[in-house]
Amino acid sequence: MRQLVEIFLVALKLGLTSFGGPTAHLGYFREEYVGKRRWLSDKSYQDLVALCQFLPGPASSQVGIGIGLIRGGLFGGIAAFLGFTLPSVLFLILAVRFMPEDIDWIQGLKLVAVAVVLQAIIGMAKISLSSWQAVILSMTALSGCLLFSSSLTQIVIILFSGMMGILFFKSGSIVADESFKLPISKKTGMVSLSLLVLLLALPLMAKLNDYESLVVFEKFYRSGLLVFGGGHVVLPLLEQEFVPSFITADDFIAGYGLAQAVPGPLFTFASYIGAVMAGFRGGLFAMIAIFLPAFLLVSGCLPFWYQLREKQVMRRALAGINAGVIGILTAAWINPIITHTLVDIRDYFFFIVLFCALYYLKMAPWLVVLTGLMIGFVFYK
Repeated sequence: MRQLVEIFLVALKLGLTSFGGPTAHLGYFREEYVGKRRWLSDKSYQDLVALCQFLPGPASSQVGIGIGLIRGGLFGGIAAFLGFTLPSVLFLILAVRFMPEDIDWIQGLKLVAVAVVLQAIIGMAKISLSSWQAVILSMTALSGCLLFSSSLTQIVIILFSGMMGILFFKSGSIVADESFKLPISKKTGMVSLSLLVLLLALPLMAKLNDYESLVVFEKFYRSGLLVFGGGHVVLPLLEQEFVPSFITADDFIAGYGLAQAVPGPLFTFASYIGAVMAGFRGGLFAMIAIFLPAFLLVSGCLPFWYQLREKQVMRRALAGINAGVIGILTAAWINPIITHTLVDIRDYFFFIVLFCALYYLKMAPWLVVLTGLMIGFVFYK
């Protein structure tokens, strides 16, 4: 029990202080878990990061869960997840509860969202669009999303991108080294993967049984399962599932901007949506649903990592998927973010100011959010 409390408190500290997105989170994790506490070696940490980059889902959260699993087994993974995730979840839920309605200044947060997503697209493109095949695949995905706007389109694009990656992309080699010393067995991993597969039947169950909670859970669960390429990619998935059926486009974009102001994983944006729909319990419900695939994937795949990482075909598929999701994210940036946010010349001016502060001046994201809030208070009241 003492070990679990320690895991939770260390993760809680990171959850309260880890600003800057998933890449920055990985830096915080390495400093705390490898450099300061030496819970695992640098090589083991790099291997864990490689696994989580390969899997769908929120990479930084999965790394944190993986470290908890290595340190304290399944309950250690849960403790690490809760510590890192709850601060931003609670903040977003409380923001929904206490933020007044009809607030024009929320436009400042929406402008932040436009700038942040554009920065994410550029950063991902620099890494993933390194060949003409990747550029063409990304443009194809962008066109498909704009022409056929549905969640089914995105699933088809992800599958298509993976197949194109297998056929036309190249992948480098990974040199195996020491293995992880896990307090969980391969049998436990198989149980986690089996549960993950069983829950893939949720869409059918939701259609056969029109129970609203099951329908909502399935939408969050599927969104958490289909994300490749970073937390920002969850934006178009959630937008397709919940706008305008459950929340308005303005609430969605404002909440996404607000999510930039908090530390921790961007996936907690789902808690904002859940809280808008059903208050405090809805926010916690959304948190569990969207993060459950990530937990099952890490706990299921970690014991088998050295078998998985040797599969060149799987790494080529991932390269194709990463290119495709850039197109998906760009389509979401165009619609609904730009179309619902940049209305007049004032909006365009402040968007450019915020983007330059974020991208060129390297201003911390939380400072950009505060700047956006001040712009909203001063110019949109």
